[in-house]
Amino acid sequence: MSKGLGDLMKQMQKMQATVEKMQEELANKVVEGSAGGGMVKVKANGKQEILEIKIDPEVVNPSDVEMLEELILAAVNQARENAEKLQMDGLSGLAGGLPIPGLKF
Repeated sequence: MSKGLGDLMKQMQKMQATVEKMQEELANKVVEGSAGGGMVKVKANGKQEILEIKIDPEVVNPSDVEMLEELILAAVNQARENAEKLQMDGLSGLAGGLPIPGLKF
C-alpha cells in the first residue's frame, strides 16, 4: 500500500471515529418543539428520537380532538426539525463547512 493511500485510510478511520463520537453526543442532547403557545411540548434527542410529550390539560377538549392532534403534530415536527438542525451543525463542523453528499445520521 502506498504512503498516500495509507494516509487516506488513517484519515478515514479518524473521521469514522469522530462521526461515532458525534452520534453518541447527539443522543445525549435534547431539543424541544412546542405548539399552541406551549400547551403542547415535545422533547427529542439529537438523533431525532422523541423522548417526551407534555400536554397541558386545558388543551384537552373531547369535542375538538382534531385541534389537539394538529398541535401535537406541529410540536413533534418542530422538535424533529430542531434535532435535524443540531445534526447539521455538527456535520458542518466535522466537514469544515463543506457538504458531504450522502452523509446523514
